[in-house]
Amino acid sequence: MLELRKDIFADERDDNLKEIGQPTARQDILGHVTGTSPFYDDHRFANLLHLKILRSPHAHARIRSIDDSAAARMPGVKRIIRAADVPVNLNTLLSLIQFGKDDEPSLASDVVRYKGEPILGIVATSERVALDALAQVRVSYDPLPAVFDVEEALKQGAVSVNATYPKNTFEYYGKYDHQKLRYGDIAAGFAQADMIVEDRYQMSPIEHAPTETNGSIAVPDTNGRLIVYTSTQALFFSLDTSAKINAMQSNQLHFIGGTVGGGFGGKVDTLTEPLVILAARLTGAPVRYRFGRHEEMQFGSPRGAERIYVKDGVMKDGRIVARQVRSYFDSGAYTRLSSYAVVKCAAHIPGPYTIPNVHADVFCVFTNRTPATAMRGFGVTALDFALECQMDKLATAVGMDPIEFRILNAYRDGDMKAHRREAKNCALIECAQVAAEKANWPLRDEFRRMSSRQGGGVARGGTTDRSRAPAPAIAAPSAPQRVSYERPAAASPPRSAPPPPPPRTTPPPPTPAGSSHGAPRFSSVFGTRRR
Repeated sequence: MLELRKDIFADERDDNLKEIGQPTARQDILGHVTGTSPFYDDHRFANLLHLKILRSPHAHARIRSIDDSAAARMPGVKRIIRAADVPVNLNTLLSLIQFGKDDEPSLASDVVRYKGEPILGIVATSERVALDALAQVRVSYDPLPAVFDVEEALKQGAVSVNATYPKNTFEYYGKYDHQKLRYGDIAAGFAQADMIVEDRYQMSPIEHAPTETNGSIAVPDTNGRLIVYTSTQALFFSLDTSAKINAMQSNQLHFIGGTVGGGFGGKVDTLTEPLVILAARLTGAPVRYRFGRHEEMQFGSPRGAERIYVKDGVMKDGRIVARQVRSYFDSGAYTRLSSYAVVKCAAHIPGPYTIPNVHADVFCVFTNRTPATAMRGFGVTALDFALECQMDKLATAVGMDPIEFRILNAYRDGDMKAHRREAKNCALIECAQVAAEKANWPLRDEFRRMSSRQGGGVARGGTTDRSRAPAPAIAAPSAPQRVSYERPAAASPPRSAPPPPPPRTTPPPPTPAGSSHGAPRFSSVFGTRRR
């Protein structure tokens, strides 16, 4: 059951919607419920060959020598693929949009930089033959020091992980080692604050664990073209990346995507297609390359680890007056999509809250871990986790209800964001109000009357808006109080109501009858609990 709240933003609604709020059958639903949806691996071809990859057992090592002579003599082995066979061996995913430098080899030739990095491929008549042949390859390594912590990787004298970025940080616009955000005066904001709350948040790498592992099949076609059946989430992205690595024109490749058996962002990295295409070109036969579960867990890109430091200055009346964020994205050994995640993270700071003083530094850091990639809101998910945990701690520090605290600080239409963009189509206040209503969570009348409208809702029942001007002088300690946050006991005594937000020093502009920005606002859709 869905409930459309037509009472919210009624004068801005567009009710002539064909999809929003309407039940729509997915085009692939019949195949899913009958078990007939085609996956890439459902395609069968005569004389199909199989590609398997030799991977590094070390997190960081120099390759001294590779002896594949015994593997080459094994019955059923059709071709051995080495780094020298790859037409364009260095690549980075976002090079297609001129973002970043080529830094990751399809097959390593001199140094391996994470455990599981591909070194050599064997094409054989069966997966079993290919795996047995891999066991006959002899590689001599010189192990090198490794670094696995983002802050350790940035220290003076740390191990250099990525030869393209020797300082272990991604390079933005050819010269900057991180993304930076500055708004207002952070030092003055902290000096003004009655309390300062700061904490450290850590998210570990997360494996997508799709039911269907990464894989693809390349089949030679007429006129030198190849047909590729793939599980990719990004069909044209994978096509262009594969064409680049194989030094081909994109119109020489025909990519066919079927049903993706789970992806969640983990199948955008083009991990199998370039080498399976190369194998098909070198052998003239159809070739399949699919990950085993161990490969998927070790070589398939995870959501990257993230470390986030948040420091906030807050007034006793609940207004956040300063927020400082320092964040580190663990990209692993190569760039892939982490550099883009950093841009998204910086763009999301300080969260959906109007804060007059904001200071942020966000780094994309290279370590000897498996390269990271996209996963469901990457760049924002961990930051939101950190910021919303921090909001709960701030609410506790000032003795406010956590929902009322968010409503007080939430964006209103017309507020200026830290990125110097005007806030539009804001609805956090209304979402919080309806969530509280559904959960039978009590809100005081003044917070139930607040609005995301420009001015904060003064025209709705005379609700006092929160001001963003500096707080009036009040008796306060000479230095901000630093709060060591601890969760309150289960049976905590009732808290006294905080003082009301200070009134504006000048009257707010009148609330317009309709949307002040001209953009249609869609209705909010809220689910109801199943019983």
